[in-house]
Amino acid sequence: MTRVAAIDCGTNSIRLLVADADPATGELVELDRRMEIVRLGQGVDRTGRLAPEALERTFAACRRYAEVIEEHGARKIRFVATSASRDAENRDEFVRGVREILGVDPEVISGDQEAEFSFTGATRELADHDHLAKPYLVVDIGGGSTEFVVGDDHVRAARSVDIGCVRMTERHLVRDGVVTDPPSAGRIDAIRADIEAALDLAEESVPLAGTATLVGLAGTVTTVAAIAQGLDAYDSEAIHHSRISFDQVQKITSRLLASTHAERAAIGAMHPGRVDVIAAGALILLAVMKRTGAQEVVVSEHDILDGIGWSIA
Repeated sequence: MTRVAAIDCGTNSIRLLVADADPATGELVELDRRMEIVRLGQGVDRTGRLAPEALERTFAACRRYAEVIEEHGARKIRFVATSASRDAENRDEFVRGVREILGVDPEVISGDQEAEFSFTGATRELADHDHLAKPYLVVDIGGGSTEFVVGDDHVRAARSVDIGCVRMTERHLVRDGVVTDPPSAGRIDAIRADIEAALDLAEESVPLAGTATLVGLAGTVTTVAAIAQGLDAYDSEAIHHSRISFDQVQKITSRLLASTHAERAAIGAMHPGRVDVIAAGALILLAVMKRTGAQEVVVSEHDILDGIGWSIA
């Protein structure tokens, strides 16, 4: 067994998985999993650059993760960076900072690579669930982008498009640095138009309709699942492999769009870093379910982070 550390740095959050990996089987035994909201993608859609304060929040989290990795004695580290760092003009500054702290270069991967990792992480253990039919459509709703991957035992098609909960919020719901609360019908319609255009692009490469099982990943989907279950606090065991119906997603989306910041923050399972962006994320999930005709989404807590871990093994 080799002790590995996988880091996924996205537009909204940075996450760490430390696990023992068996190179022969690819099996992972989880030792430590944690997440911090750092909003690395703050303003990137507007400026094309990573903001100094966003970089510092991310580097501070990296320093904390370095301590965890050292405590566990992980021998191999893989750091993968996604949408925000792909889009930024000054990503070299980000790369240098991570290298100084963790001793590895972050891999600024393509959207297609991100989709491959997400699919592997989400579906590897679904083979044990005989009642879940193939092929799977895996949808990973991130902060800056959303990945669509169709496959059974292997990926058949994948596409990454530039819609995410942070990008849509900053593009349509922020005025003078403040999130519109609650948003007007016109702003909601503008988000929907962007989402539909992105789904059209995704469908050029990935068949969104006709897949047997829709699998949803990342913070938007898991938070909606927690709300659907009425959880007082976030419970990953209760959320993992739970199912959310189309009707539940529709009702929760309407509730989030009509609520104030204080009302969303009062939801027990809501992470403070998702309060301002969860409504836009829920709109993406709802649009995906409408486009695919899915009557439910299977929620997975295992995603790109697990895919990165398995790639090390």
